[in-house]
Amino acid sequence: MSKLTSLEICAGAGGQALGLELAGFEHTALIEIEPLACQTLLLNRPSWNVINKDVKAFSATPFFGEIDLLAGGVPCPPFSIAGKQLGQLDERDLFPDAIRLAKECNPRAILLENVRGILDPKFKLYRREILAELRKLGYFCDWRVLQASDYGVSQLRPRAILVGLKEPFCEYFEWPNAHQQKPISVGELLLQEMRSGGWKQAEQWADLATGIAPTLVGDSKKHGGADLGPTRAKKAWASLGVDGKGLADAPPGPDFTGNPRLTLKMTALVQGFPADWQFVGKKTPAYRQVGNAFPPPVAKAVGLAIKNALTSGKQRKENRLQREVESLFAE
Repeated sequence: MSKLTSLEICAGAGGQALGLELAGFEHTALIEIEPLACQTLLLNRPSWNVINKDVKAFSATPFFGEIDLLAGGVPCPPFSIAGKQLGQLDERDLFPDAIRLAKECNPRAILLENVRGILDPKFKLYRREILAELRKLGYFCDWRVLQASDYGVSQLRPRAILVGLKEPFCEYFEWPNAHQQKPISVGELLLQEMRSGGWKQAEQWADLATGIAPTLVGDSKKHGGADLGPTRAKKAWASLGVDGKGLADAPPGPDFTGNPRLTLKMTALVQGFPADWQFVGKKTPAYRQVGNAFPPPVAKAVGLAIKNALTSGKQRKENRLQREVESLFAE
């Protein structure tokens, strides 16, 4: 069977796109408004069709009938507990546009990712509205909170995932099971990078950094810089022997003392990116790309579940058509 196709909105630095690629999807196009994120995508995947455009101004009509999966990590601030949680009243809410794009390109499946806050009781009616609109388009949908650490990511990162599929594919969809093996510790994950500058205490640091990381926070353009989150997150990092007040430009040197800061590459590893994935831009905008990303291992797990549903449903449809043809000839 040929590869399944996807159209991705709000592609960012490619966390979801990379995960879906690993799951077997071929990207027809990736839409992203931030120029630096577009450069990041093309730096890592020069062959991808990256479109630098506002989703609100993008039309998926040219792709009608050509897309298996419409995917995206729509903006989180409208639903984040770190913000005002204005929901659908926030101008950054792109769920209506995601629904519009689904109508325009008519994909077989939909995957939308957001912060866990969208599942708060205050957004219950809005969630129902979203599901109702997608149901009108023929999608059977469900929300689920998935924890990144359940899929091999060394980070506590719960995300709200919406998956919708049309018939006959929906009946074959099953949410991915959590990995039986726990993710490796922050110390084990980052040891190679921590000692790459010759730091003499790297092994001792790793031996004490036995837990997994708190949720990385990407911050917004209006607030924050390249640090590792609010006070509670910084305390969690401190318990792992990490100074969360900022990022370092390089790994600690031979005679470094105290708690080290993470480099941009280290934060990307914590987010589940492979070591060779590169980010364009200065430290703060590059870190924003990392912190706002959908961990690739989680995207891969969900992508594989959707792929299985699509291939199973297609096979069933082909078998039914074959039986109908055989029945006609038998007559």
